[in-house]
Amino acid sequence: MSKRELSGLTDQELLEEAKKAKSAAIIDAALIGFLIGVVFYSVINNTWGFLMLIPLFLAYKLFNKPRHNARELEALLRERNLK
Repeated sequence: MSKRELSGLTDQELLEEAKKAKSAAIIDAALIGFLIGVVFYSVINNTWGFLMLIPLFLAYKLFNKPRHNARELEALLRERNLK
């Protein structure tokens, strides 16, 4: 959602979007942790190879997901004194 779409939401809808964003961040963190764990397991078992690069790439993509929507949502919540 863009800033314009976010500003058109009601207070309750904004709070629901904030909950969705928070749960998505937790899920992303869990996936990144799992993928890094797979890499550490591969390093410990000396299984260097192409298959070890896949979890690293996926963790990188999850870690660098655009967060501009979350920043806009937080700013709008603060502006409306909802958080």
